[in-house]
Amino acid sequence: QVQLVESGGGSVQPGGSLRLSCAGSGYTYSNYCMGWFRQAPGKEREGVAAVDVDGRTSVADSVKGRFTISRDNAKNTLYLQMNSLKPEDTAMYYCAAEGRRLSWWSRLLRSQYNYWGQGTQVTVSS
Repeated sequence: QVQLVESGGGSVQPGGSLRLSCAGSGYTYSNYCMGWFRQAPGKEREGVAAVDVDGRTSVADSVKGRFTISRDNAKNTLYLQMNSLKPEDTAMYYCAAEGRRLSWWSRLLRSQYNYWGQGTQVTVSS
């Protein structure tokens, strides 16, 4: 059974940094496309960044240059390094996994992922 557990969320001032982690278990981690999504109150869940089985990444324009996604297959862990955080980055952040390679245009689509973590809250406020 696929399980995803996020950690690393918290409260930070604008301009600060956080690193989110997502530990996966119950599946062959290296064979799965992994992604980060976020959902702010009253808004749709949106794709933030994703990394495929071959290491190729997709990053949303809203976070490009500030957020970096990476994966450590030896540790079955996905990361999201978030720098220069803004108040509009405030949201619940979710880790997602899908057991197939995704095309670059679909990696940030919520509908492409079958497995989800419970989320970790990120709040950016002064």
